[in-house]
Amino acid sequence: MSAAKAGTGSAVLRRLAAYNANMSSTNSTLEIDHTSVMPLHEQVAAAIRRAIADGEARSGERLPPAKDLAAVLGVNANTVLRALRTLRDEGLVEFRRGRGISVTGIAPQRSLVVTKARELVTLARRCGYRPAELAEIIERVSMELP
Repeated sequence: MSAAKAGTGSAVLRRLAAYNANMSSTNSTLEIDHTSVMPLHEQVAAAIRRAIADGEARSGERLPPAKDLAAVLGVNANTVLRALRTLRDEGLVEFRRGRGISVTGIAPQRSLVVTKARELVTLARRCGYRPAELAEIIERVSMELP
């Protein structure tokens, strides 16, 4: 890493700390593998989910701006925004105009259920099931379980 890039990274980490998001302590958690087949936005979302689940980003804490997270992670800001929108849809973070992005108090278990539901819907679509048919299958299975 060049000295200029290292200096920039240090400045970004200082800005992250200034946002009181504890995300600088999660730098080892927030690593992105650019060679992975997993899309970058999914890796970013997963890394932030881990930080929330591990208590490194706590309920009510503000996350750094997307451009700062992007700089630290070495990805485009739009990639981070896409990941943050996914986390918002899962209820893990909330966007507040003028206040930035904050971690909600929703337990990470809900996020896991939403993630598994997305996987199930993706699988069902690949197998040719429509949403109504999938809902019927889920209803039937839930009736069979104790």
